[in-house]
Amino acid sequence: MKKFGFIHYFLIFNLVFTISVTSYSQLTNRILFIFDDSFSMYAPWNSNIKIEVAKKVMGEFLDSLKNIPNLELALRCYGHTTFFKPDRNCKDSKLEVPFDNAIVNSIKIKQRIQKLEPLGTTPIAYSLGESANDFTPKANCRNIIILITDGIEECGGNPCQVSVELQKKGIFLRPFVIGVGLDVKFADVFACMGKFYDVSNEANFKDVLKLVLTEAITQTTVQVDLLDILKKPTETDVDLTFYEAGTDIVKYNYVHTINNRGNPDTLVLNPDIKYDLTVHTIPNQIKKNISIIKGKHNIIKVDAPQGYLKLELDGAINKYFPTTIVRKNGELETLNIQDFGKIEKYIVGKYDLEILTLPRIYLKDVEIKQNSTNAIKIPISGNILFSKQGNGYGSVYVDNGKNVVWVCNLNPTLQNEIIYLQPGKYKVVFRYDFVKETNKTIERNFEVISGSTQTVRLL
Repeated sequence: MKKFGFIHYFLIFNLVFTISVTSYSQLTNRILFIFDDSFSMYAPWNSNIKIEVAKKVMGEFLDSLKNIPNLELALRCYGHTTFFKPDRNCKDSKLEVPFDNAIVNSIKIKQRIQKLEPLGTTPIAYSLGESANDFTPKANCRNIIILITDGIEECGGNPCQVSVELQKKGIFLRPFVIGVGLDVKFADVFACMGKFYDVSNEANFKDVLKLVLTEAITQTTVQVDLLDILKKPTETDVDLTFYEAGTDIVKYNYVHTINNRGNPDTLVLNPDIKYDLTVHTIPNQIKKNISIIKGKHNIIKVDAPQGYLKLELDGAINKYFPTTIVRKNGELETLNIQDFGKIEKYIVGKYDLEILTLPRIYLKDVEIKQNSTNAIKIPISGNILFSKQGNGYGSVYVDNGKNVVWVCNLNPTLQNEIIYLQPGKYKVVFRYDFVKETNKTIERNFEVISGSTQTVRLL
């Protein structure tokens, strides 16, 4: 049995090349399925037990391979000849169906898989090592290994080490690792073997098989270049959403990444549909009706030059942190709500800021430049306690000596009320609720100093 509680499937796709100078159109693709038939495949998953779901999905997948030209298939199984108790058979791995063309072997493999009954353990490293012998010498071919398993290595082997050694020998290229219902810690275990995909349900299982097959056989890949102001693909670390073109159906969500070679990382998308792409910068950048060309590396270019807006408070920090509405210059739509003390990235250009202090601060034509930080600094508000002897009505105004400008109303139900105000000269006008004479209105002038605390008594 597996030593961990949650159920897992993994698909590991390893690309294996032999060196050839002949044309790509004559290349033969050879897929070796390594199928897990260990005892834990009896565990429930989705609509049935794991082994039955795997047989069903694999059967449908094999049917779809029949008419692919220049394709050969083979099957290796493990955990299918020896019961796992009392001792594990860590060499329980066998080539069941040797390579032949897809028309013949899609039927043979499907028939063999249908007869399997889970028995033994999970010797992943051993099976990977043995699989290198399953590919008989053949010129001008691409060898692909698809390992289907419901758990991690159980025989003390090191699948990652085996994978790395075979890559160094030129047998494997970078593997594709697809985990079904995979806990994060097991994703890390398999990440060292190659590129990781998560499979969370039966439908997703089918989609992932199709995606990886597309990349493995047709070499169809996608790269999203987020261009800076110099039209270089240096922008990154923003979310990407691919929609089916003309709809609101989300097909993929990714966080854009620059890989360890300094290039935008490679994606695999279904090339059979068109896409609308939303790049979740501020504001969003949108590209519509994107076509993916099969059999080539597609580059999607999106202008996304960005800089930074930093909001700072000038002075000692207190309890009041204002926030800011950010809009495109001259427009009313709110793009973002940014708090002071934070930095956000924006597409280069000019923006209008409405800083929600009392009174409001309006800044127009705030410019964001490529890879630069525009730091906006405002004074810390003062802490004003309005002390009353009872309920009443009143308001606070800015008083510049010539006219008064309304700032806010006092809360008529509070006898002691704290309001944070920006530095400046103010006037408060107030009348108690129990006073029925207008000329009994109370008026107080006061000045607010940044970061200070003071009391205005309405007596």
